[in-house]
Amino acid sequence: MTPDELEGYEHTPATLEEALEALEADHAFLTEGGVFTEDVIKTWIRWKRTEELKEMAIRPHPYEFHLYYDS
Repeated sequence: MTPDELEGYEHTPATLEEALEALEADHAFLTEGGVFTEDVIKTWIRWKRTEELKEMAIRPHPYEFHLYYDS
């Protein structure tokens, strides 16, 4: 598809932070029928932010190793 054609479609989050923001903004489908509680979702988002988000941000991505260190 061309960039103009793609503009009309939503994209998946590119980062963990974007995914957490999307989940925080829209997770009603997960609480339908009691699959998950609001508390579980909020706790999981908070845990991901405090335990994983910063840790991932301060480390190089494996692709960076490929670009700069592999021969």
